[in-house]
Amino acid sequence: MGAPDEAHHPLLDHFVDAAAGRFPPVDGGFTRHPPLAGGLEAVVSFTGHAVFATRLDELSLVDLGANGFGSSLQPRVLTAMAGPDGLVGMIDVTLVGRGQGGGDLPMRADLHDHPRVAHARSLRNRVQVFGDERGLVTLGLGLAGRLEMSVEATLTGAGRGLIAEALRLAPEGEAVFAAVSPGNARSLRAFLSCHFTPVGSEVIIRP
Repeated sequence: MGAPDEAHHPLLDHFVDAAAGRFPPVDGGFTRHPPLAGGLEAVVSFTGHAVFATRLDELSLVDLGANGFGSSLQPRVLTAMAGPDGLVGMIDVTLVGRGQGGGDLPMRADLHDHPRVAHARSLRNRVQVFGDERGLVTLGLGLAGRLEMSVEATLTGAGRGLIAEALRLAPEGEAVFAAVSPGNARSLRAFLSCHFTPVGSEVIIRP
């Protein structure tokens, strides 16, 4: 089962703006929006400003110590958003690149049960899977309805080529987002070498 279909959520506007180099004010504050489709919540941190999609009201966030200078990712904030039975996801670097069009990596209907594909479908809608002997690429609509990609290389050193293939599969000029764990330095270097730009960080929460 994929993520719930996302009508236009105001968090998407923040991603679109960030992809174009437009960021919230560096004021130490935060912006609160309602939860995402299906009740998912999220914290997206930009430089000096945080954006919440949550059921918690602004006063509750202030009482928890949330601000735009890093405190919005403190455990007490994230666990309050999750509640006693919820799940706090990984804190990832938010990266954005631009689609180039013209890709010809073949679609792979036979990879439906692959763990990477199952993970993509748990977070995204309309997931498409492509691949060859180097590994696989997924493209789908993820957080707030943005276009997201992921890759998994089966050959050593193939990651950068697969990232480049993913950008060619996306429409020319369209913003393509990827979320990478900061500790996965090899993957982070690969995305940076393919002209992805870090715009912030994010964590998805399932209350």
